[in-house]
Amino acid sequence: MTVAVYPGSFDPVHLGHLDVIERAARVFDAVIVAVARDSEKEPLFSVAERIELLRGATAHLKNLTIAEYTGLTVAFARERRASVLVKGLRAVVDFEYELKQASMNQRLAPELDTIFFMTAPAYYFLSSTLIREVARLGGSVSGLVPEKVEQGLREKFPRTR
Repeated sequence: MTVAVYPGSFDPVHLGHLDVIERAARVFDAVIVAVARDSEKEPLFSVAERIELLRGATAHLKNLTIAEYTGLTVAFARERRASVLVKGLRAVVDFEYELKQASMNQRLAPELDTIFFMTAPAYYFLSSTLIREVARLGGSVSGLVPEKVEQGLREKFPRTR
């Protein structure tokens, strides 16, 4: 059985993330979406809120679990007996960063492989940072995030359309 871990902050989860999650769920026997607690970023949504939003958006995927973690991603993956780390790529800029990270992970845990999924072209431009910024400034994020995320953003930023 191949277990894959898809790590990230998911603050908030958007359709680009969901594209990668759904495709990974088709490829691997089990996928664990790992929500990082100790990100370098100041989160908009709490870990509990992010997990709840992810659960709502992925309830249809039966081979998927969602868990929070702290510390090294490779340590979490080892604890869960995963053999694969899943990473989503949008553009060349992502590749450079993710290649460095994958190389360090390979050094720390040679038994783990990193598999890159290119997000669908419709989502190349999406990032959680961009979603938060548009919502904060009152713009519409409809069609870019799941409906529950959109509602959550409206609660955080009442100006959001």
